[in-house]
Amino acid sequence: MTELERALSAIHSIRHQVARGTQFRGYGPASIAFSGFLALSVAFAEDEWGVLIGHALTTHLIIWICVAAISLTVSSLETLARARRVHSEFADDMLYSAVEQFLPALTIGVLLTAVLVRVAPEDCWLLPGLWSLIFSLGVFASCRFLPPHISGVGVWYLLAGLGALIAGSGPKAFLPWAMGIPFGVGQLLVAGVLHFSFAGHLEEA
Repeated sequence: MTELERALSAIHSIRHQVARGTQFRGYGPASIAFSGFLALSVAFAEDEWGVLIGHALTTHLIIWICVAAISLTVSSLETLARARRVHSEFADDMLYSAVEQFLPALTIGVLLTAVLVRVAPEDCWLLPGLWSLIFSLGVFASCRFLPPHISGVGVWYLLAGLGALIAGSGPKAFLPWAMGIPFGVGQLLVAGVLHFSFAGHLEEA
């Protein structure tokens, strides 16, 4: 390895360490609030028009997977734009660190869903609570480079997930509000924390 290669490697390592230790301000309150309102709206629609929608597990899964995909797409677009504006030359490193913290939880959620649907579809009423618990792990993993109060959101998802499991233990049904309340309220809480934490910074002006 040449001196130039060693120097470039050292610079890359330093940039990565700085990114891991810097508060990430790329997440946009607007897109996260949108995902919260979307979850609540879909839960309301499912609850009101459940007879028309039907009660098949596949139908519910498709609906909420679409909700997740829309929310992730909107949030990702705003995050990419904000990160490049706010973190400038460190944007790529900051984005990598953000994905690195949350990707394990997201991957586990996808794999768990696939396995449960394939092996034990009769137990898929557990999914809303399990998704909320897994999401709480992703939030807790991201706490060190987000505003301090975000840990409270992790507690919300933890308690909401446990509550969904307890509430669903009787009817064994994939209840719309078991998704709408944890994720709708949770995302609105995230948006509120980010808005008030970043409101004083120049990039939000």
